[in-house]
Amino acid sequence: MYTQRKTLSLNERPDVKRALAGSQPTGSYSPGISAEGRFVFVSGQGPITNGEIVPGTVREQTLLTLSNVAAVLAQDGLGPADVVRCGVFLSSIEDFDEMDAAYREFFAGTVLPARTTVGAGLLGISVEIDCIAVAPS
Repeated sequence: MYTQRKTLSLNERPDVKRALAGSQPTGSYSPGISAEGRFVFVSGQGPITNGEIVPGTVREQTLLTLSNVAAVLAQDGLGPADVVRCGVFLSSIEDFDEMDAAYREFFAGTVLPARTTVGAGLLGISVEIDCIAVAPS
């Protein structure tokens, strides 16, 4: 039997993460969602500040993108050490080495998360990154 759940506004849903000063959603999605009290799913973030794309090298865009990911995670008290998987999308797969060096720098001192990296038809940015994090039990 199907029971319809009450629809909550975004402001009523504690599981929905808000974009902070960084990457504001440009489409129909939430920056992040908490699930089961331990998991946080962060939507693809880009090199965006205050709603504007920040131009720069692949390294600079990767570090800013990861900073935006970290801002979403911080809303649940999580950080880079809690990330278990990342999806990295590059406008040019030839930028892999530069992205990888910045990624390694960001996750220094932690176990590197599982990761998939693919070339993608990104518009106006070099990198987009999503992730899954798990809060310690």
